[in-house]
Amino acid sequence: MSTRHYSGRRAGKWFRAVKRWARPPQVSSTVFPPRIGLALGGGFARGVAHAGVLRVFERYQIPLHCITGVSAGAIVAAAFASGTSASEIAKIGCSMRFADVARWSISWMGFAVSERMVAFLHRLLKRFRFEEMQLPLGVLATDLASGEAVSFRDQGDVCLPIRASCSYPGMFKPVRYGDKLLVDGAMSMEVPALLARQMGATHVVSVQLPMQTPAMAPQNMLAVVNRSFQIMQAQTEESWRKLSDVVIVPDVREMEWDAFKCANQMVEAGEKAALEALPEIQRWLRGNASTKQERVAAIPLLTDSVPA
Repeated sequence: MSTRHYSGRRAGKWFRAVKRWARPPQVSSTVFPPRIGLALGGGFARGVAHAGVLRVFERYQIPLHCITGVSAGAIVAAAFASGTSASEIAKIGCSMRFADVARWSISWMGFAVSERMVAFLHRLLKRFRFEEMQLPLGVLATDLASGEAVSFRDQGDVCLPIRASCSYPGMFKPVRYGDKLLVDGAMSMEVPALLARQMGATHVVSVQLPMQTPAMAPQNMLAVVNRSFQIMQAQTEESWRKLSDVVIVPDVREMEWDAFKCANQMVEAGEKAALEALPEIQRWLRGNASTKQERVAAIPLLTDSVPA
């Protein structure tokens, strides 16, 4: 064998080795199913519209990775996570009245107390601890002193966090938790999309209950307070929308904050809005959707979750 031929073979092997080394790594084509998180916003009596959204999710068998809620959304989220069906939630919501969850008790800190909510929750929920839930549950409240969001998840009793998340400032007395005074979770985040992301959701469906129409002028002090908070929350809406892949907005703009008598209409509004969003959600399940997963790595932390 000549030296030239031998050198040529060595050079050929060297070039083939370099080519293999320089070849781009193979990207796995494995497609993982989406982890869908449902984030339910507040709205007091209008929160019964969430039951209509859940009916659609049940009917079309949309799998949920987790569910989070603030205020009225926390009640519905906890009920569904505990195993209560959407129809049961709707039925109870349609018969619910203010006296079921609150009692007027005027004090320097508020006009009502929410101890009655515990008995109501024991009728509505199937389970009462975070670690026992059929579906991972997150509840958001707000630290009145710092203004920071306080998340509850993973373990502990659910009733106190729900009461805290529903403690609308000015109306309900704050709920004491350790050295904290807690109020409505919507004061720090109107819709808990961030909490759903932190619980591992790759796709977040947020449900917002919109502000009443301008034609519905407030007729009493509580309505004035409610409208004022809605205006304030509208200014920070982008913060949770940018963490949401789909936003469902039931048309309850003609409903008052305490419109329990219109519950059936609100459930229907929730169903209609969810059906409009359904094709996009089903597209995720077929694996054809782009996502906002790039945001997950950069998600800021809420106040550390605490056991209830």
